Order: sequence, then structure tokens, then C-alpha cells
Amino acid sequence: MVDSWVNSAERIGADLHLELSGGGGRRAALIRALRDAVRGGRLPPGTRLPPYRSLAADLGVARNTVADAYAELVAEGWLTARQGSGTRVAERAEPLGAPARVPRKAPPRARGPWHDLRQGTPDASAFPRAAWAASYRRALTQAPNEAFGPGDPAGRSELREALTEYLARARGVRTEPSRIVICSGFAHALRLLFHGRVLRGPVAVESYGLGFHRELLTAASVRTVPLPLDEDGARVDGLGRERAVLLTPAHQFPTGGPLHPVRRAAVVDWARARGGLILEDDYDGEFRYDRKPVGAVQGLDPERVVHIGSVSKSLSPALRLGWMVLPERYVDAVREAKGEREAWASVPEQLALADFVVRGAYDRHVRRMRQRYRARRDRLVAALATHAPHIEVTGISAGLHAVLRLPPGTERSAVKAAAWRGVALDGLAEFRHPEATGEAPDGLVVGYATPPEHAYGAALEALCGVLPPR
Repeated sequence: MVDSWVNSAERIGADLHLELSGGGGRRAALIRALRDAVRGGRLPPGTRLPPYRSLAADLGVARNTVADAYAELVAEGWLTARQGSGTRVAERAEPLGAPARVPRKAPPRARGPWHDLRQGTPDASAFPRAAWAASYRRALTQAPNEAFGPGDPAGRSELREALTEYLARARGVRTEPSRIVICSGFAHALRLLFHGRVLRGPVAVESYGLGFHRELLTAASVRTVPLPLDEDGARVDGLGRERAVLLTPAHQFPTGGPLHPVRRAAVVDWARARGGLILEDDYDGEFRYDRKPVGAVQGLDPERVVHIGSVSKSLSPALRLGWMVLPERYVDAVREAKGEREAWASVPEQLALADFVVRGAYDRHVRRMRQRYRARRDRLVAALATHAPHIEVTGISAGLHAVLRLPPGTERSAVKAAAWRGVALDGLAEFRHPEATGEAPDGLVVGYATPPEHAYGAALEALCGVLPPR
């Protein structure tokens, strides 16, 4: 406890507010002011006071005046003075009439889940701190001076150039730096496109998806029209007069299937014939475990697809870094919508990510995490085969989550049982579009990437304990 007081005092001791008033001269006024500050608790025990010269300059008095005041208060026991330690408030000098100081209790901690199996979050303990810190240091050291002034709304050229090469190599995206706009993630991209009035509705969406994204579109007065889903992904043959369609073609969120190649071609044909636009959410495209990752739809027609990605799943959602790969005709409008500097992603972090990508650290991290998440998914499948063989894991072997198909009518009770036992997860119904029609299967959306490695086994055991019986 004493150490925390001393550390706090070290920070505040260099700047001391005192009001010198009353009779008896400057020395007497300073002594009174210091006594009052100690009595009132403004100067707690252990506080280091400023050196004579500093306080004299701040108060506009002679140095000897401060030295004499300190000496008198030391003699009275209010202060202590030791060689090399400076002048401090004595440990026994408590505020007048105050009760004895007792250690403060920590505030009560809100009870969170014991086992976090929520979707959408990578293992925070696996963030590549050393490699990221090295890139950050290099980025700051090598950054030109102009990087720390007003910049380009599209983002730093270094990052856009790095992404151009990476996305072409890893995701089959065809673009150039001038057609990439850096944003803070997928939600920010939607805000720029629709709240910025670059695009208008209605927008077709998959019948299962993030409600948060639908809410963003609704807030921009954009109507969303649900497309049915089956084992081949979204039924794009249902597209009509919508102006755009929002898809997760590499790994449908949350049901887990890819968009069939025939439907990929069909949705591009629709966009060409109707003058429509495809919004491709490539949220975890790098994480395919049973085969090489499927390339982006954008590669089929760069002028009809807005490809949107981020590092939220691959690195961390805390970085708030994403990108839009735009058709040429939308670049200027998006840059204008982005406009205000307050909406820009941090420039030092953009430069750090550029270095991270160019030096191959991003590829190495993704490969490492791909192996880790594949092993976790395999452990989930094995645990279910042993303890709940009647529960099926649906979707492809990919991403950071899996959907567990439940017996009909059991989803709600399973979610309640999980919450009661401290297991955080989501029911499949939570992601269903309110206007969706057709089958509504029962299921759980389980994020196997979220727990730290040491806690994953216990999380699986707890999960199996809340699943409904056969």
C-alpha cells in the first residue's frame, strides 16, 4: 500500500498548487499552506515535494524562503528529509481528525462467463506482440515527417501498396493501391458506403448474418431483403430489383458453408445485367483447414464487387484496421464520405501493419494461427464424438467458429443451460433475419478460437455438459 502512495506521489510532487495568504510574511504563509495541504489530505503521506529551486520559481519567492519553510516543517514532524530521497510528507502525518487510513477494498468484480465460447474473436493471448512491436518501432523510425500531419483519407500509401500485393497473392483480389481505402473494419465500411450516401438500398442479405450489420443499414434508411440459404450458400437466384447484395462467400456467417462456384458466377452475372453491386465480406477468408482457401469473388469482376476485409479475426479487433477494395467509379465518393480526419484509422498502426505485411510476419502469423485453430476445431469435433455423438458439426472446416446442429426444439433451453453454467455462446436463432422464411434449424454457434490455450479443454468439457441429450 505504501508503494502505491509513493508512486502516485512521485508523479504529482513535481507540480504543487499552493495559495500563499494571511499575515506574517511569505515564509509564514508558505508554512501554513503546506500544513493545510497535509491536514486536508491533498498531500498524502510519502508525497515527494518539489526541490527548493523549483517551488521557489513557481511561487515567485526566494529559494531560502522555501528552504526555511521545509526545515521548520521537518523539525515539527510534518516532513522528512533524507539525502538522495528529497523532502517528503512524513508517513505519520495524517489529515487532521481523519480516521486511520485502511487499505481500500477492490471494487466488486462483475461476474463474467467462466468459459467464453462466443464467436468472432481470435485468441487474444496469441497476438504476436514481439513481431508487432518490432514492426511498430521500424514504422515510427522510418516514417517521413509528413506522416504525422494531415494525410490522405484513403489511408497511407505504404499500407495500400502492401495490401495490393498481399490480397492478390493470398485472396486472388485484382486491384491497385489507388482503389483501396483504409477503414476501421467492416462496420465502418458499411457506414461510409450507406450513411455517406455512396450507395442506396434496398440491399439483399443472407437470411443468417450479424444483426448489427442489418441495424447499421436500417439506420441509414436501407431496407434489407433476406436471401434463403442452403448447403451451397445463398440462393442468389432470388435476387431481383435490389441495388446491392451483401455476401460472406468464402465462409457463410454463421452457418459455415461456402458459396458454390455456380452461384458465384450467377451473382456476378446478376450484377452485370442489373447494374448491381456485390459487397463481399471476407471476414475470415484466410482460415480454411481442409483445403486451400477459396479466392475472393472480387477476382471475377473487380468493377462489380466491393471487397471488404480487416485484421479483426487474423490479428485483433483492438487494432481497428480494415480495407475496402473498390470499383473505380466509387473511389472518389468513398474518399469524400470518409473526409473528416476523426474517422481515420491510426497512421502509426497503418504503417506498422504495412511493415508487418511486407516483411512476411503477417503470413507467418496467419499460418501459425491456422494450425492452432484447425487443432481446436478437431478437438471440438472429437469431444462431441465422444460425449455427444448425436450432435453434428455443420459447415466446412474453416474460420473461428462452428455451428452445432441440435435436436428440434432444444436451442433455447441449451442456451439457458449454458448461461446458467457460465458458458458464453450464441444460439443460431439470434442471427436469423426477422423476415426470413423457410426452415429455422436449432443450433449453437460456438467460437473455438476465443479461449486462451490453457482454458480450452475445460471450455469443451463445460460445453458438452450443457448439450441436450439424444
